[in-house]
Amino acid sequence: MSLRAPQKELTLGRAQSRGLLFAVLVFSVFTNLLMLTGPLFMLQVYDRVLGSRSEETLVALFILVGALYLFYWLLDYARGRVMARIGARLQAALARRVFSAMVERAALRGGQGPGATAIGDLDAIRNLFAAPVLLALFDMPWTPFFLAAIFLFHPLLGLAAIGGGAVLILATLVNRWVTNGALERSQAKSSRAARLARQAEEGGGLIWSQGMASVMADRWARMQEDASAEGMDANDRSGTLASFSRAFRFFLQSGLLALGAYLVLQHAVTPGAMIASSILMGRALAPIEQVLGQWALIQRARSGWKTLGEFLQSVPERIQPTQLPDPVAQLTVTNIGLRASAPGAPPVLQGISFELNPGEALGVIGKSGVGKTTLARIIQGLLPPTTGEVRLAGATLDQYGHERLGRVMGCLPQEVRFFDGTVAENIAHMELNPDPARVVQAATLARVHDIILKLPQGYDTMLIEGSGLLSGGQRQRLALARALYHDPVLLVLDEPNSALDADGSEALNAVVVDMKRAGKSVLIMTHRPTAIAVCDRLMVIDAGQQKALGPRDEVLKSVIRNAPEVQRAMGAARVNVVPQKEAQG
Repeated sequence: MSLRAPQKELTLGRAQSRGLLFAVLVFSVFTNLLMLTGPLFMLQVYDRVLGSRSEETLVALFILVGALYLFYWLLDYARGRVMARIGARLQAALARRVFSAMVERAALRGGQGPGATAIGDLDAIRNLFAAPVLLALFDMPWTPFFLAAIFLFHPLLGLAAIGGGAVLILATLVNRWVTNGALERSQAKSSRAARLARQAEEGGGLIWSQGMASVMADRWARMQEDASAEGMDANDRSGTLASFSRAFRFFLQSGLLALGAYLVLQHAVTPGAMIASSILMGRALAPIEQVLGQWALIQRARSGWKTLGEFLQSVPERIQPTQLPDPVAQLTVTNIGLRASAPGAPPVLQGISFELNPGEALGVIGKSGVGKTTLARIIQGLLPPTTGEVRLAGATLDQYGHERLGRVMGCLPQEVRFFDGTVAENIAHMELNPDPARVVQAATLARVHDIILKLPQGYDTMLIEGSGLLSGGQRQRLALARALYHDPVLLVLDEPNSALDADGSEALNAVVVDMKRAGKSVLIMTHRPTAIAVCDRLMVIDAGQQKALGPRDEVLKSVIRNAPEVQRAMGAARVNVVPQKEAQG
C-alpha cells in the first residue's frame, strides 16, 4: 500500500470552515458596533433627557436601546453557536484520521510518541472553538477602535485609555512568555502519568499478585505531583497577571471616571461624555482581560494543534491500492531478515524462507524468544522486514491494503484482547451491524458455539475487558472464532493452545483440519506437541535462523532430541476430523 504524501491536514480541515469563520467575522463587526449602544444611550440620557426633562425622548430612546440589544443578543448567540459548530466540524473531519493513525502507530511502532494523546489534542482544539475566549480574540481588533472613540470626547481621556490598554497588552505578552514553558512541561508530565496509569490498569493482575501496587502508586503519585507542580507554577504566574489585569481594569475605569469628572468641572466635557468614556474603556479592555483569564485553554489548544500536526505528518495517510481478486492460500516467504534495534545485537530473524501451499498446515517450532512471534507479525504485515519479502498469491502484502489483508488472513495472537461490546460484536470484528448468520457460523467452526450459549445472554453477553467472565481457554477459542469470521484463506496462529485444555486443543486441531479440507492454509507458531499433530510440515527456528524445514515426521526424527516422546504426545492428541456440516449440526 502506498502512502499519501504528508499534507497539512489540520490546515485543510480548518479551510473547510472558512465560510463559517467569515460569518463569525461579520457577526463580530455588528456585535461590536452594537456595543456602542450603552455609551451612546448614557450620553443621550445625561446630555438630552435630563437637560430637556422630556419623558417622551426617554421612552423612545429606551425602546430603541431594547431593540438594539435584542439584535445584539441574537447575533452574539449566533456567532457562539457557529464557532461551536466549527470546532465540531473540525473534529468530525479529523477524528477518523486521527484514530486510524493512532491505531496504526500503536500496531506498527509500539504506541510510542504523541499518538497516545492525539485524541486529547483534538478535543482541546474543539473545546477552544466552543469557549468564549475565542470570541474574545475576534473582539480584540476592535479595542483600538473603542479607544480611538474616547478621543472624540477629550484627548486626555483618550491618552489615559491608550496608556491603560498598553499596560494590559503588555501583561498579555508577559503572561504568554512566562507560562508557555511551564504549561508544556506540565502537559508532557501529565501525559506520562496517564500512560503509566493505563499500563497499570492493563497489568493490574501482575501488579497485585507481585505486591507492586504500593510502589506503582508511589511512582504514579510522584509523576502526578511533578505535573501538578509545573501546572500550579504556570497557573500561579498566569493567575497573578490575570488578577492584576482585572484589578487594573477596574482601577482604570475609576481613574477615567475621575479624570472625566475633573474635565466636567473644568467645563471641558459633558457629564454624558464622562460616563460614556468609562463604559467604552471597560468594553475596549474586556477582551484582553478575558484572554488573560483563559490563557491556559488557548495554550493547551495551541500546543495540541502543533503536536497533532506533527503526529499526522509522522503517520502519513495510506492510499487504498487497487483491489485484487480473492487470493488463493499460497504464502511465499523469501529470505526474511530483521535487524535488532539495539546497536551490535544479533539479527532477530535471518534467512527465513518457505512456501505454504493450499490445503497445508505448517508448524513453526522452537524455544521461547527465538523469533516465532516476530515472524508471525511480519507475515501479518505488522512489522516490515529488513530484508526479503512476503507474498500472498503472488502479491506483496501492501498490495492488498491493511483492511483487506485482515479479512483474507485470520490471526490468533498470543495475547488475546477483546473490546467493550457483545460477544457477537467481538466475533464480528466490532462491526456496527454484525451479520448474525456469519457470527454463528464462525463460532460453530471454532467449536465455541455451545460455550457461548451457556453465557448469561448468549451472543448478546457484554464483554468488558478484565471482567473475568471468560477463562483463558474460552478467550482463546472465542478469539479463534473472530479470526474465522471473514472466512480467511490463511490462518496464522501464535501459540494458539497455550491456555487450552484437552477439549480445547481437540477443537483447535479440528479447525485446522477443516481449513485444510477447504483448500486453505494454516501457519502455527508453537512448541506444544498437540498443536503440531495436524501439521503437514515443520520448520525449526533457533536464534532467529531457520534450522530445518520438511515433512513433520522427518524433521522430528532429524532435529528433535526427544522425538519419540513428542510423537507419543501427538498420537495421544485426539484430532476431531468430523466434517464441517456434522460439526455445525
